[in-house]
Amino acid sequence: MILTIAAFFIGFGMAFAIGANDVANSMSTAVGAKAITPKQAVFIAAILEFLGALLFGAHVTKTIAKGIVYLDRIGEPNFILYGAISALIASTIWILFATFWGMPVSTTHSIIGGMIGFGLAAGGLNVINWITLAKIVLTWITSPLIGGAIAFVIFKFISWSILHRKHPAKAAKYVAPLLLGLAFYTIGTLFVVKVMKNNIVMGNFIGIPVGIGAFFVSYLSLRKIKSGSNEYNIVESVFRKAQIVTSCYVSFSHGANDVANAVAPVALIYTIITAGSFTGTISIPKYILALGGLGISVGVAVLGYKVMKTVGHDITELNNTRGFSIDFATATTVLVASTMGMPISTTHTVVGAVSGVGFARGIEVVNVGILKSIIISWFVTVPFAAAVSALIYVILV
Repeated sequence: MILTIAAFFIGFGMAFAIGANDVANSMSTAVGAKAITPKQAVFIAAILEFLGALLFGAHVTKTIAKGIVYLDRIGEPNFILYGAISALIASTIWILFATFWGMPVSTTHSIIGGMIGFGLAAGGLNVINWITLAKIVLTWITSPLIGGAIAFVIFKFISWSILHRKHPAKAAKYVAPLLLGLAFYTIGTLFVVKVMKNNIVMGNFIGIPVGIGAFFVSYLSLRKIKSGSNEYNIVESVFRKAQIVTSCYVSFSHGANDVANAVAPVALIYTIITAGSFTGTISIPKYILALGGLGISVGVAVLGYKVMKTVGHDITELNNTRGFSIDFATATTVLVASTMGMPISTTHTVVGAVSGVGFARGIEVVNVGILKSIIISWFVTVPFAAAVSALIYVILV
């Protein structure tokens, strides 16, 4: 009982750290572009991170909890318990340290590094699932590239379809609803396929009407924005409202993917304690996912402002059309990966998307120095978390 309470407490601490670092950078583009205030970002995160965690979070949680370390090769249940606790503590220490310095590190890297560290300390090289790990590492490389590419294409599309038109304001009131409709189509389709366990045909049967409905609702809402003498200001007004929606999209997607970083070890501990041993099946009660969602919300409220500044302001200057492109690209990449059970890095994806928009405008507007610092912190994450986790495990055992 005491060990369960301790695991819940540490898991909440990890979720708090995720909120301080990861949610901050997933909401930072909207704050940096002044589409929402920091207080509004906290409110959005509190609700939608929670929903994303409950509806989609179980897929990635199972991957982290039992896909990286061959737990059956460790054998002794208490060793697995201490290992999961070690991974949580090590990850939390690194993420809070990075947050203090305003560096957006990957909480996914951190917890996986923690799991690797305890696995190596408990059983050596043969207990690590190197094939699964290789697949996950591949997504860490591809996610910023995909996020950057999608953001680049979306921003170029906005430039072509709106900013270079004869009447940009009029064009914006059609194009923005089209992109929002596509976002809602993605959410609707994936919800039906992955949460309701239906096929892709049924997913499209639901997703297409949801997307069309979102298009018409947003069109009717955005067309009310009054025209003025400066059409480009009107375009930004349109996308300021649209970016509020995509901020919700990012927050929902983030909760779906990254809540696993906090609750996967907790779910593992809970399963072993309730069953008395590790049977190979991970039990993930909804209240454990809810614990993660709550911790994330508190973290972004208390410490989120530090990383928000780095990503939302220091890499490249953002306005609402750029911020919209980044949010759309980030959320789509992360949500699709979540439904596949792949724990990709939201941090890598959003930084890749911010960079993609920056490069779409020209490399001279990208702060390459801050980008280098961020990438260096990424390389440090896994070995640091692994080393600290292994050390804590040795001390506990």
